[in-house]
Amino acid sequence: MARSTYFCVDIECSGPVPHLYDMISLGVVPVLHTPGSVPPAYAVVEAKFYVEIRPEGPLVDPGAMAVNRLDLDLLKREGTPLPQALDQLDAFVAAHLLPGTKPVFVGHNAPFDWMFVTYAYTALKRRNPFGYKALDTKALASGVLRVHWEDSSKEVLADRLDLPDVVQDQVHRADYDAWYQAHILARLLEAAGIDDEAPPVQRS
Repeated sequence: MARSTYFCVDIECSGPVPHLYDMISLGVVPVLHTPGSVPPAYAVVEAKFYVEIRPEGPLVDPGAMAVNRLDLDLLKREGTPLPQALDQLDAFVAAHLLPGTKPVFVGHNAPFDWMFVTYAYTALKRRNPFGYKALDTKALASGVLRVHWEDSSKEVLADRLDLPDVVQDQVHRADYDAWYQAHILARLLEAAGIDDEAPPVQRS
């Protein structure tokens, strides 16, 4: 039985830190271990989660908005309120969590994305389904591929791993980036030979 259900998460935001700036979109794509696969294999789940969130923070960084290309005025009118967005995220995680496994938050530069997600849950006094841990595919790539952390960008990894071609007009859309990062995770776990069905290491 698998021990983890991996959820690749990407967020877009209106600036560099939560509270002062907003998480304004969020995308999630699960990655599952293929049961009994030798060598270990992982599959990207076709289901995607995506939500655009109503901003409430006091500051906006024009540079961040230029990257995500979202319309802040439209989000203020039509974006999903944060509590409802987290309700939807909770439901998605619950629906795709394999029985007996724990959900693992995965990001490409996970500290940044996890920071916004965990702040959202904490600010609303709610439980973060991913807990306080996150798996960073940049750090994982550094170890598995023996590359410098600065050389763990998506562009470099595309040359080292069997990744889909990038659809440029979808880059920085949270669900697309989560989907692409899910392929990065799957290929890295396979390259490392990580068997998610292996029993836990016994502590002495």
